[in-house]
Amino acid sequence: MCAALPREGLAEQFPQEGTLLFFLFDGQVDEDVFVSADDPETWAGAQVLYVPENTPVVPTEAPPELEAFARVELTADTEQSAPDLWLPQARQALLGDTRHWPHPRETPAELKSFVRAFGRLRTRIGHQVGGHAVPVQGPVEYDIANAALGGMHAWGEQPLDQEAERWVVLAQFDSDSDARTVWGDGDTLYWLIRPEDLAGRRFGRARLTVQG
Repeated sequence: MCAALPREGLAEQFPQEGTLLFFLFDGQVDEDVFVSADDPETWAGAQVLYVPENTPVVPTEAPPELEAFARVELTADTEQSAPDLWLPQARQALLGDTRHWPHPRETPAELKSFVRAFGRLRTRIGHQVGGHAVPVQGPVEYDIANAALGGMHAWGEQPLDQEAERWVVLAQFDSDSDARTVWGDGDTLYWLIRPEDLAGRRFGRARLTVQG
C-alpha cells in the first residue's frame, strides 16, 4: 500500500496511493528457467503491477501446481540510505572526474580509509522500497545498464555510466526464512526503473536483477 509508506527516501515520482504488486517466476515449475536482465525473453517472469486506489480486486488462489508462500504482515520504517561509491554520481563528487577511478579494485590510496568506513555503514541488505540499493556484487544500476546496452560497453566507459545514472531503485527484497522466500542460494532481488517511467506509472518497464 503506497499511502502507508513514509515519503522520506522515496523518489518524488513514487505513487502516493494505490498498491504495487511484485511477481517473480521462482522456478517451482521448472528450476532450469530463470529471469535474467540480459535476456528479454525472460522478462515476463518478473513483473511489477500497479493497482490504482479504489480499483475493484478479487482474491485468487494460487494455481494448484504452485506452493503458496506464507503470508507475512509487514511494517515500514524510515532508514538512512546512501548511493554506492562506485556509481558515477558518487565518483564525480569524490574525485571530480569519473575517469580517475577506473575500477572498484583500483581505489585511490587517499580514499581507501573512507571507502572502508563507508562500507561498514552499508552492511544491512534486508527489504527496502526506494532509496539506494545495498548491493552484494557491485552497483545494481550497472547490471541493468549493461543489459540495456546489450553488454556493449566496459566499466568506466561513458555510455555505461550515463545509462546507469538513468535508473533508480524501486524495491529490493532479500531472501526471508520467515516467509520461506529464499531466492536461489539466498540471493537478493532488485527492481529498478527509470524516473520517467515511474512518473508515468509504466511499471511494466521496471527491470529485475539478482545478486547473491
